[in-house]
Amino acid sequence: MSDERQAEVKRFVEEVGIFFEEMSLPRMAGRILGWLFISDPPHQSIDELAEALMASKGSISTMTRLLIQFNLIERFSLPGIRHNYFRILPEGWHQLARQRANQIKGMRQICDRGLELLGDKAQLNRQYLEEMRDMYAFFEQEFPVLLDRWEQGHKRNESRVR
Repeated sequence: MSDERQAEVKRFVEEVGIFFEEMSLPRMAGRILGWLFISDPPHQSIDELAEALMASKGSISTMTRLLIQFNLIERFSLPGIRHNYFRILPEGWHQLARQRANQIKGMRQICDRGLELLGDKAQLNRQYLEEMRDMYAFFEQEFPVLLDRWEQGHKRNESRVR
């Protein structure tokens, strides 16, 4: 791989890492995903990830566990090889989006409980909670519709490719 290509790869991996960090997730988790997006082969061992990302195996191990919990990557083994490998989990982004839909509902429910506690008191606090509840209620209603539309389009595109 040329030096220029290596520099582009490093920039991409860092860009994904920084994006994840801006979302309050560890930068290393984003870097691992960034590398797995473009690595060849698309599955990598802890040793390969540590070398590619210039990181400790301990850090890679911790972050791969986190990404597994988020259902974004999976650990698997190959017959006759003692290492575990990691790869992007098919449908992982879809599952993550569905989890976010449940979190949206949970936040709307929390707002409702807060409004019940306030009753008619604290008009300013009530206004803040109502605004937040209304926003989350809107997302709770609309987000699943968007996900369903995406699934339908994704299934159509997959059937065309096959």
